[in-house]
Parts: sequence; C-alpha cells; structure tokens
Amino acid sequence: MSATILILPGYGDSGPGHWQTLWEQRHGYRRVVQDDWERPDLVAWKGRLADALSRTSGPVVLVAHSLACALVAHCASEAVAARIAGALLVAPPDVDEVRHLLPEIESFAPMPVRRLPFPAVVVASTNDPYAEPARVRGFAAAWGARLVELEGAGHVNVESGHGEWPEGHRLLDELLARQR
Repeated sequence: MSATILILPGYGDSGPGHWQTLWEQRHGYRRVVQDDWERPDLVAWKGRLADALSRTSGPVVLVAHSLACALVAHCASEAVAARIAGALLVAPPDVDEVRHLLPEIESFAPMPVRRLPFPAVVVASTNDPYAEPARVRGFAAAWGARLVELEGAGHVNVESGHGEWPEGHRLLDELLARQR
C-alpha cells in the first residue's frame, strides 16, 4: 500500500511557485489547509493536521516546510503520531529565536527536542535566515532524523531559487522507499 502524502506549508502558506505547491499539483499530494496562515496558532494547526490524518487510511508521510516542521515536532508526542509513517522536514526555523522577530509564531515555541516516533529527514541550509545551522543540527539529532545540509540554499523556498526542487523530491522518494 502506498503512503498518502500530506503537504504542510509554514507561515504564510506556500505560493504558486513553491516546490510544495508544484509537488501537490504534479503528484496529487494533499495540502493541509490552515484557517489563518498569517496568524498561526499551534492548537488550531494541530487540529487541522489531526483532522487530515483522520481522513486517510494507511501510512501517511508528511512534507513540512518551515513553521510546519515545528508543528510536526509538537504532534510527535500526541496520539496522532501513530498515524504518521515518516516526515520530510525542510528548513525548520528556530522558533525559540524567531518568535522575538515574528510574535505571531509565539505559540510554536519552545521547539520540542525529543525523538520522533517515525523516520524523518531534516533538510537544512547553511544560510537559512530563520535558523543557525548548529541549531538545526541539534534539532535533527534530538529528533533522531537524518540530516541533509544544503550549501547556501536560504530558506529552501521560491525566494532562494527553489521552484520544482527535484533534489528534495528525491529525498522524499528515499523516505518513501523505507516505508515499503
């Protein structure tokens, strides 16, 4: 049985040229739509994810970008985690620091730093404006995730030149192969 892929955009959603949107369109993945992308609330976002998970059968793999990585980390210690077979966590922000610059994300801090109960790949950039590389390395280690560091890839979004991002999809394919 193949896994259901759920796309989890971060703060502000992922626009039309973002790799998450392009993957959704090309591969038929499902986006978890939040009520308010500009004023994220952890409890509300967790509710949306739990609802999406409850409407799927079989294994589910999450593809999270930015703030949605913190969402996945928060959900990992809850009952919904039993429905998650794996996660691709791209450009996790340091919510403990970013909340000072962007108070809208306050409810996502502190970042959970406990082992995830499912396989995960963390993709980080050496120059992400929202997280120092050492901090993301610490997240990946604490989560028990494989870390893939990209040189100079910014926040791994449209602004940093990541449209279709085939390298990222290959990482997802590798994660999916581990599920079979």
